[in-house]
Amino acid sequence: MALIKSISGIRGTIGGAAGEALTPIDVVKFTAAFGTWVLNQTQNRTIVVGRDARISGDMVNKLVIGTLQGLGINVIDLGLSTTPTVEMAVPARQAGGGIILTASHNPKQWNALKLLNNKGEFISDADGKLVLELAEQEAFDFAQVNNLGQVTTDAEALQKHIEAILALPLVDVDAIRAKHFRVAVDAVNSSGGFAVPMLLEALGVAKVEKLFCEPTGDFAHNPEPLPENLRDISRVIEKGNFDLGIVVDPDVDRLALVSEDGSMFGEEYTLVAVADYVLQQQGGGNTVSNLSSTRALRDVTEKHGGSYAAAAVGEVNVVTMMKQTNAVIGGEGNGGIIYPELHYGRDALVGIALFLTHLAKTGKTMTALRASYPNYFISKNKIELTPEINTDQVLVQMQERYAKQPINTIDGVKIEFDKEWVHLRKSNTEPIIRIYAESESNATADHLANKIIGDIKEIISAKG
Repeated sequence: MALIKSISGIRGTIGGAAGEALTPIDVVKFTAAFGTWVLNQTQNRTIVVGRDARISGDMVNKLVIGTLQGLGINVIDLGLSTTPTVEMAVPARQAGGGIILTASHNPKQWNALKLLNNKGEFISDADGKLVLELAEQEAFDFAQVNNLGQVTTDAEALQKHIEAILALPLVDVDAIRAKHFRVAVDAVNSSGGFAVPMLLEALGVAKVEKLFCEPTGDFAHNPEPLPENLRDISRVIEKGNFDLGIVVDPDVDRLALVSEDGSMFGEEYTLVAVADYVLQQQGGGNTVSNLSSTRALRDVTEKHGGSYAAAAVGEVNVVTMMKQTNAVIGGEGNGGIIYPELHYGRDALVGIALFLTHLAKTGKTMTALRASYPNYFISKNKIELTPEINTDQVLVQMQERYAKQPINTIDGVKIEFDKEWVHLRKSNTEPIIRIYAESESNATADHLANKIIGDIKEIISAKG
């Protein structure tokens, strides 16, 4: 059982004791806190709610809606939806905020409340702290019986989202249709099961083979779109005659692609390829990703004459940096595409439309397109520490040890070595340092990570 209260929302496992898991009591408490925050901030009495297809979604949805009504807030219920669809619906419906009921890539026993401001963007750190304080104090004032909120449903939000994608100047439906693409889709039995085929049909894709597209919430495999979880679609593509495979996570904000031979395009390269297309069409521009994402985005950006900036890990941080640098595209190396011309949020659907346009216009196969990009490999490791070790002090000493190298400390410590880098981040919930290293081969990335792990062990033993 787990309950994680963070500035970006609340997530936890279903079932168990209140305060130790995501129980109905916790759902009501944190919904009431967020609703109160919206009323305090905006005096706007409307909140948009949508959910992914996980098994607990209907129950949590009813609790959230009832609580908001109890505060005198009107609810626009999108029902089964996607995270980016809810994000777009908030400003479209002039709401004071939004709640997305999804634990993203977490397994089916998890659920969460993701919290949006009136722009349809994730609330800031400062606002998240205010919501947590309201929950802690239980500072809620519920409405009298004549002032309870009303509920309306909106079954058109996804259609409007898709229409907005089709209207983007860089989405070329004619080019996609002319290619007669054959596509396999793995939507892990969640909202992508209807959202992705609906988009592909609108884009003129010739054939769509659906795997795990029934939105039952009973995930057919681990829902995080990593290579080890995508063996089924890989086999289908290997045996069939497909141009590519499309994989999304349960709430459709992450996009992974599979090449025509069943090999992984690489989720780090979803953003690289889409950025390459956008920069090419716009004659350059700035890009942003987080510190743990591949250097290939920087290479592609500089090739087009633009500037690349790295943000702290977390979507809200990437969006903030994108606004500061006027980036034309950005996102995260986990397959998260943020295209500001549509909205400031990770959106697998706009990623699919832009990628298919790019693939159509290049005339290349997926493997040929992937081969056209710089080749980097990321090694992901962690070192577990005993609770008495001061993790912050270890990171400071690593910074001192590599003081001659370019170092970024906005989120842990990132050390650059020419075209290689290593990023050290401490966990907020356990005594762990995560160590990500990137190089031009798996072996050298692993070697770099092991060298850094050795340094950390030296520092710890010297203290002992």
